[in-house]
Amino acid sequence: MELEANHRQADPCWLRYAPVDHPERLAQYRKWCKELVTPANPSPLLASAIFELHQGIESMLHMKPQCVAVPAEAYSLCLGVKGQSALIDEALAPLADASEDSYVIRTISQDGRKHLLMAGVSERGALCSAFHLLRLMQMGESMEVINMQESPDNGLRMINQWDKLDGSIERGYAGGSIFYKNNEIPSHLTRVHEYARLLASTGINAIAINNVNVHERESWLIKLPMLSQVARIADIFRNYGITVFLSVNFASPIVVGHLPTADPLDEDVIAWWKQTAAEIYEVVPDFGGFLVKADSESRPGPFTYGRNHVDGANMLAEALKPYGGLVIWRCFVYNCFQDWRDRTTDRAKAAYDHFKPLDGQFEDNVILQIKNGPIDFQVQEPVSPLFGTMPATNQMLELQITQEYTGQARHVCYLVPQWKEILAFDTYAQGEGSEVAKIVSGSLYGRKLGGVAAVSNIGDDRNWTGHILAQANLYGYGRLVWNCNLSAEQIAREWIALTFGSGSTQRTEVILNLLMTSWLTYEQYTAPLGVGWMVNPHHHYGPNVDGYEYSRWGTYHFADRDGIGVDRTVKSGTGYTAQYREPNASRYESLETCPDELLLFFHHIPYTHRQHSGKTVIQHIYDTRFAGAEQAQQFLDAWLTLEGQMDEEAFENGRSRLLEQAEHAREWRDQINTYFYRKSGIPDEQGRTIY
Repeated sequence: MELEANHRQADPCWLRYAPVDHPERLAQYRKWCKELVTPANPSPLLASAIFELHQGIESMLHMKPQCVAVPAEAYSLCLGVKGQSALIDEALAPLADASEDSYVIRTISQDGRKHLLMAGVSERGALCSAFHLLRLMQMGESMEVINMQESPDNGLRMINQWDKLDGSIERGYAGGSIFYKNNEIPSHLTRVHEYARLLASTGINAIAINNVNVHERESWLIKLPMLSQVARIADIFRNYGITVFLSVNFASPIVVGHLPTADPLDEDVIAWWKQTAAEIYEVVPDFGGFLVKADSESRPGPFTYGRNHVDGANMLAEALKPYGGLVIWRCFVYNCFQDWRDRTTDRAKAAYDHFKPLDGQFEDNVILQIKNGPIDFQVQEPVSPLFGTMPATNQMLELQITQEYTGQARHVCYLVPQWKEILAFDTYAQGEGSEVAKIVSGSLYGRKLGGVAAVSNIGDDRNWTGHILAQANLYGYGRLVWNCNLSAEQIAREWIALTFGSGSTQRTEVILNLLMTSWLTYEQYTAPLGVGWMVNPHHHYGPNVDGYEYSRWGTYHFADRDGIGVDRTVKSGTGYTAQYREPNASRYESLETCPDELLLFFHHIPYTHRQHSGKTVIQHIYDTRFAGAEQAQQFLDAWLTLEGQMDEEAFENGRSRLLEQAEHAREWRDQINTYFYRKSGIPDEQGRTIY
């Protein structure tokens, strides 16, 4: 009972549904919401849409709409699905060739009555339309004349949970798992239901519910009796239009099946996976498929047996294909034991080198999941050159909502602006206009499968994300991958209004400014100019200038008394720039055209080198560290002006986190500036104290 009580106390986040206090809007909304026209015997998914409409309307308007099959009032809401009626089919006609998740929201007249129609091409589309209408109401929009249609930009809009069976979360900064505890799936899954609501409200349609680093205990999730518990979770997500996937251990035939090998070409191994797939779909009929991390960071994979990624992925794909299942094969593959002191070795090149030669060889139900950058979710790094180089292979983008290298939810860092830049990056794969967004959606090459996945940032903390402002990243991710054309500011304004209310302009602008400047601020006091890392190894929090993960092979940034940076040019370095298409390859190769923000990622240069800004590299390091620390203090000062304008718990959470950030930013400033002052011997032009 105590666990259940704790679940009920969870923060509703952007599903707060605050009462409408604008008299004219309240009267208008009540006029439309007296009746809700629905099918007589709704399916579980449509029942979820009805539940959400009831919950939201009752909370906002202090009234419950009456569910009816035939309207009696002059105004009514109408929820439906393609094929339900001629009226709905006519409204959906413009979406004849659209995704099944598409929908319309439209005010129409019929037989002297007016209806506000929420209609989906599928039931999932209908659920999305219900959440959209509730969002419009929370934003104070008029319901009198609405005529909108929505289709998602990406077919697969996925969350990757890195939860472990013991209840811990790898790279989790908001408490323990809501899925697992003490190597079991809890009897009460109320919090999972609430999570499904949050995800579905932003358009998420898929989730992998366990960590990609699958060890022995987690390997048993694909077999009974654990599989029957997975089915309980799948039942909850299914009712919100979200398909469940499992991360699998490539060595499962050995760990679980007690076979002597996991060789993907071994007949017994092939048969074991086919039998396992049959068992899974018997228990979870709509199971999405497998997420696989293989042959990287000591995880098992086909390399052990002299095979390649195609052999491994296709073997699993054949097992899942009869059931419509997918294999999502991660491209985060590199040799973590390489000798970094050899400057021709370059971790950044690994994904391209491994996968580019395999284009066109993967089964149609395999999707390659590619991290946004070639290194590892750094605060600033270039877009992976693997995007756009495999036209005959399904690809999807992997992002990280959880702030592994961006403050771990102890610092605010709104990541939607970064994700916007990544999606807008032009690969020139088919000439100008070949943006990453078009590649991962499948539209550039006419591929049916694709999308975006992101590592979740939630845990069992009451506010879900540890830092109240980190909720904006979870909300923003879902909204952005549904509609890549939304601006970072538009998404932030939505989240602020839904979470804190739209009544105070001052509160909105303070939080908006804080969010919109936070990514640049975090970059300013941490690793400069795209060089990356500089964090304590393994747990990745706190300044450590020489703290590359594999520091036994030397520092990552190659700083010495004369200069800093990694030479990745063809002319004198690792040759990494050649993995990009023109004009990107030449742009990064040349010091004259390389963007300042990526200068040290691509070039080893003297401290006295002048950037496009006119500043020397060393002066840029000094100035930005001071500016970042000052801005972090201003974040705190601005937040303190909001006392009394939100609930006390939310205010105190933000205050304590921003206080830590301000203090920590000064630590970053001092450690980095001191390190490079002592390394270079060049003083600060402004005469500020650097020890």
